[in-house]
Amino acid sequence: MLNFEEELKKFRPSLEIEDAEEIIYNQDIDDMSDVLVKLLKEAKAESDTAKRSKE
Repeated sequence: MLNFEEELKKFRPSLEIEDAEEIIYNQDIDDMSDVLVKLLKEAKAESDTAKRSKE
């Protein structure tokens, strides 16, 4: 039978996991609302450009 206390003492986190965690937390990632605002601004700019070219 496993001795969970002994197994927990032996536990060492994977270095790959720690590296990935650091990379993930240090990235400046846009959330969905940022992406949507950017897309709407680009669509409006394209629409304005198309209107000006027709005039």
